[in-house]
Amino acid sequence: MRTFSAIVERDSDTNLYFGYVPGFPGAHSQGETWDELHKNLREVIEMLLEN
Repeated sequence: MRTFSAIVERDSDTNLYFGYVPGFPGAHSQGETWDELHKNLREVIEMLLEN
């Protein structure tokens, strides 16, 4: 199991969370909640690692 650190920000206008993994091109996502963002980032990273 690999561990990645993500930078997470919350847009005060839309209340969406945005996250990306520095140094990992394409590893970024968004979500309405912290949990949704975490799930979405995990899925993106899994897809990128498959390729």
